[in-house]
Amino acid sequence: MHPDTFRHVHQARSADLRREATADRRAAAAPHPDLSRHDVRSQLGWALVELGLRLVRTAGDTRLHTTGDTRFRTAHVS
Repeated sequence: MHPDTFRHVHQARSADLRREATADRRAAAAPHPDLSRHDVRSQLGWALVELGLRLVRTAGDTRLHTTGDTRFRTAHVS
């Protein structure tokens, strides 16, 4: 590829990325509508579910089953 062609493609892509970044900054700065109490509780609940799943996934391979039989460990989760 000719160096000038590469430069033009690079400039076009960087202009696109700058436009996207500007749009994202404007969207982040826009005032958010007030969330109802139900919406906040729902978001908090899903965040706690996600946290719990992460904790189970990281601790799952070292904890013993609660069946009383200590010969078996939980399967390794990757």
